[in-house]
Amino acid sequence: MYIEGIDPVMFTLGPLAVRWYGFMMALSFALGSYLIIKNGSKKGMDPDALLALCALAAVGAILGARALYVLTNLPDFAANPLEAVRIDRGGLSFHGGLLGGMLGAWYAARRSWIPYAKVSDLAVPGICIGYALVRVANIFNQEILGRPAAALFFERHPAQLYGSLIGMVSLLIHMKLSRKGPRRPGQLFWLFVVYYSLLRAVIEETFRDNPLYLWSYVNEAWGIGFFTMTHLATPLILLLAFWMLRRKGMRTYAA
Repeated sequence: MYIEGIDPVMFTLGPLAVRWYGFMMALSFALGSYLIIKNGSKKGMDPDALLALCALAAVGAILGARALYVLTNLPDFAANPLEAVRIDRGGLSFHGGLLGGMLGAWYAARRSWIPYAKVSDLAVPGICIGYALVRVANIFNQEILGRPAAALFFERHPAQLYGSLIGMVSLLIHMKLSRKGPRRPGQLFWLFVVYYSLLRAVIEETFRDNPLYLWSYVNEAWGIGFFTMTHLATPLILLLAFWMLRRKGMRTYAA
């Protein structure tokens, strides 16, 4: 979705400009941490240890998200390397953030004797909500644009809204799976990786105006394009997720 003249700045406080992207990112971390601490405490986990885990996971997520984005867009930063630290202007990779957050949470869990697999399940709602919120913020930054679509009534696909919808649908799927009875720790997280990856590859990436690799196909009338980097990486991510699910056992168990 492209809205001409939209302001990425939410408000200013003297020299400080608070951007929609930064606000949505902070809100995502706050909501995700609240849900983890609230639900983890009900399962007997130490709230203070969970707070420390969430803080370290947030740092890891930001570092991982920015690092992967910069690595996959190196030509854009070659002329001005200092731009690599301007995360307030957007430019974060979800997959890098997920990996960085996982590593940060894993390290904190080991130090605090918190069951990491259980925490990963508790993190899914916050991840889904955060993805939905940040995709809305992408509209204000005029990034994550969809492909032009000549045959449709809009100029280009509203890829940010597709992504936000994927976040909310993923949350609904997670809630439904959570009600189906106890599962082995970590199953809900890796199931999330499966359905999120499929939804993003099939819906968001297909209509997103990203560079194409290997065999390229573009339908200018309907705004369809194959294959983006995410298209190509999704089969590997799915293989990893199915391998982890097989390790944990696909069947539920009685706790």
